[in-house]
Amino acid sequence: MRRRADRKMSSSCCRMLSFVSLLPLLNATASFRPCPGSCLCYRSSDLVDCRSSGLDRVPSDVPRGTWLLDLSGNKVEDVHTRSFMGLWALRILLLSNNSIHTLHPQALSSLQFLERLDLSFNRLRSLPPDFTQSLSSLQELRLDHNLLKHLDSASLEDSDNLRKLDLSHNRIQVMDVRAFKSLSRLRLLNLQENRLNVLVNGLLSRQQALEVLLLGHNNISTIEAEALAPLRSLTLLGLHGNRLEHIKFKTFLKLQTTSTHIQMSRNPWICDCDLQRVFGKIQHVRHLHVEDYRDIVCHAPPQQAGSLLASMDSQLCMAETASVLVITITVMIAVIGALIKAERNRKNKQAASDAESAEK
Repeated sequence: MRRRADRKMSSSCCRMLSFVSLLPLLNATASFRPCPGSCLCYRSSDLVDCRSSGLDRVPSDVPRGTWLLDLSGNKVEDVHTRSFMGLWALRILLLSNNSIHTLHPQALSSLQFLERLDLSFNRLRSLPPDFTQSLSSLQELRLDHNLLKHLDSASLEDSDNLRKLDLSHNRIQVMDVRAFKSLSRLRLLNLQENRLNVLVNGLLSRQQALEVLLLGHNNISTIEAEALAPLRSLTLLGLHGNRLEHIKFKTFLKLQTTSTHIQMSRNPWICDCDLQRVFGKIQHVRHLHVEDYRDIVCHAPPQQAGSLLASMDSQLCMAETASVLVITITVMIAVIGALIKAERNRKNKQAASDAESAEK
């Protein structure tokens, strides 16, 4: 009995050793997957590198378990419906530096676990209404250096988890006031180098978590009274290189934050007493810091053009006070002169009247 048990154990051990010796071969076979012809597939990390491979379409034979797919630097023009069907594991998709001008409906519908999407340096003129319909896990979206002109309210409405959104270097002139309504977790919004004219009330009403707002180099000439009020976490506000001539202190006072740094140089400022007072007040608000105050250059009036606002101290208000005083004195002198003249005329008339009465 004992010998029989020993034989069984020995046989069992042999089978186990044989299985262990075959493991590397089995693993190699299990990890073998097809790879698009012009791409590199890294099986151990589920990365597929198709950079600068001359591709004119999204390859259809990308391994199903791919975690990162890099298609940047190719010649892709269209992303068709369900181009990424079956790539359920994809977390990062890089499509920058292509020639993409069309995203067909449901082009990204299967990427429900995608966290980062880069579509920068393409030719997109608009986004489909269902652009982010299934991208509920998306945290970073790059759309910079495209040809976008308008941002519709439906394009980003399913991006609840989005933290970073880069829309810089486009041609955006108009945005639906509800364009960012679902982006309550947004931390960074880059809208630099667009064609925005007005920062309207309500556009950022849901962005209480926003920390960085970059609006430099647009055509912004007006910031509406309540436009900045919801931004409770803002640490950096870039407004340099716009068309601001005047600002209102109350607009910035409504930024109830812990500490906000503001950039406002390279605007066509009209340097008068009102502007100097506004900046003076902002400088005295503990949580507001105009980073480039010493670089703010006057554009008008002609006698101040080219001068630094900071170098004038309170001169503008003093000059304005002096001007008002001169005007007031001039008016007073004119009034007194008119009164004296009127009194003189009255006396002359009275004298003439008295002389006529005496002759009679």
